[in-house]
Amino acid sequence: MLDSNSFAGAGKRSGLIPLSHENLPGMLASIARVLGNEKVNILSCLTMTSGTTGTTHLVVDNVEKARKALANARLPYTEADVLRLELPNTPGALAKFVGKLAQEDINITLGYQTSTKGSRKASFVLAVSDLEKAASIR
Repeated sequence: MLDSNSFAGAGKRSGLIPLSHENLPGMLASIARVLGNEKVNILSCLTMTSGTTGTTHLVVDNVEKARKALANARLPYTEADVLRLELPNTPGALAKFVGKLAQEDINITLGYQTSTKGSRKASFVLAVSDLEKAASIR
């Protein structure tokens, strides 16, 4: 598992922590509180639910502290490596980058993005079939 503290340029490897949990009001608040109490900063978050269950995917600034905090809180989690990157916040920027991944036969199994209106950069998290190759694509 890798730990990366900043988005920059084309991809950086980073640790993703998926957590499985019940689909109840306050679950994300509980998870965020557990990490916040241990001074773990959440860099990105995606929560999805289906029926009575949910999954929250987190990228944090300190994977080791997050592991300990989640274990102490008895919150089940797994770990994976993902690609974090910034792209221009312009129409077609994502299409251009993921098109390059497709040309290299790299599959995307999870992806999410965020930006704010007027910002020059958009931040992406991608789980891909070949992380080393994807991280080298510009």
